[in-house]
Amino acid sequence: MSRFITLDPAENSTQDNYKLLIGSVVPRPIAFVSTQSPQGQLNLAPYSFFTGVCSNPPTILFCPMVRGSDGQKKDTLLNIEATGEFVVNVVNEAIVSQMNQTAAELPHGVSEFTEAGLTPTPSIIVKPPRVLESPLSMECKLQQVVYVGDGSLGSGSVVMGTVVRFHVREDLYHAGRIDTALMQPVARLAGAAYCPVRDMFEVQRPS
Repeated sequence: MSRFITLDPAENSTQDNYKLLIGSVVPRPIAFVSTQSPQGQLNLAPYSFFTGVCSNPPTILFCPMVRGSDGQKKDTLLNIEATGEFVVNVVNEAIVSQMNQTAAELPHGVSEFTEAGLTPTPSIIVKPPRVLESPLSMECKLQQVVYVGDGSLGSGSVVMGTVVRFHVREDLYHAGRIDTALMQPVARLAGAAYCPVRDMFEVQRPS
């Protein structure tokens, strides 16, 4: 018979709770978010607390935490608060190394596109560019931001956006559906671990 350890988050450190979360909520898709400041500076950063909300209107969310080094809001959130626009790009196996480079804290105003060797390409509706190398991108208009916590280390926010344009690589799109296997998305696990999406199986819902 299995034995369990019961943990009270109130008795843990913020870091311990973070490790428990990222080890429990797995695998997590990666929102590779491109934004643009009101001054036109580009920013690109990955977030693994990311999911869909609903389809009418098509809405997605991702959750930026405060910056670990100083407890301040990250540039992604500051840009979205100022402009109300962002793009979520899918990370696949081909660009996972470049995505990882954008997770580094760079000086304000330095473009992660340039540092990682990724190509900004114009969006149609919103000002932030999408990542040309990404197999699928979603242009989003901000719907709302929900702030969680007191703003100290470990606090975060929920950023919800309405998708106003999908950009899907042509070979991935068949009769309204995405070919997941061909897209080769990558998911986030705990620590430095990632996983590809392979060995898929189907389970039919009961009627």
